[in-house]
Amino acid sequence: MAKNLILYYSRKGENYVNGSVRNLAKGNTEIAAEFIEKTVGGDLFEIETVKPYAASYMECIDEAKKELREQARPELKKYIEDISDYDNIFVCGPCWWGTYPMAVFSQLEKLDFNGKKVIPLMTHEGSGLGGSVRDLQKICQGASFGEGLAVHGADAAKSLKTVASWAKKQVG
Repeated sequence: MAKNLILYYSRKGENYVNGSVRNLAKGNTEIAAEFIEKTVGGDLFEIETVKPYAASYMECIDEAKKELREQARPELKKYIEDISDYDNIFVCGPCWWGTYPMAVFSQLEKLDFNGKKVIPLMTHEGSGLGGSVRDLQKICQGASFGEGLAVHGADAAKSLKTVASWAKKQVG
């Protein structure tokens, strides 16, 4: 039986939701990652930065834009060093300026993806998958890729059926 790893970065607190900034107790990507785990099983791994992003959504997007421009790799609280026990690697994150937060790449660049299947999921408020698939293909050398899924962030809490159906197809 295939073993799944669900890597995710998610933002709690102030988020952009349907045209306004709202405070979320749980991030949209975390909700979607938990739906994957509930549906196909696997190990959840939350990507967390040592230096937190600003609590203010507007300040956070400025920080994210600066990191993208500089191709920064923020330091993480913990890293997975070895994914040799896993067959499928779900990479889940919000769409920040057309791709994953740079913290996701901080983790991915430490891993050997040879023979792995990488499966992208992105939460967004209108940009879909952006350039995330292209960016994963550059970083996850040696991997095959599953079909990506874009989940509208405002609908994350009610996306179980969509995420479950997609996840089953990716590992089945």
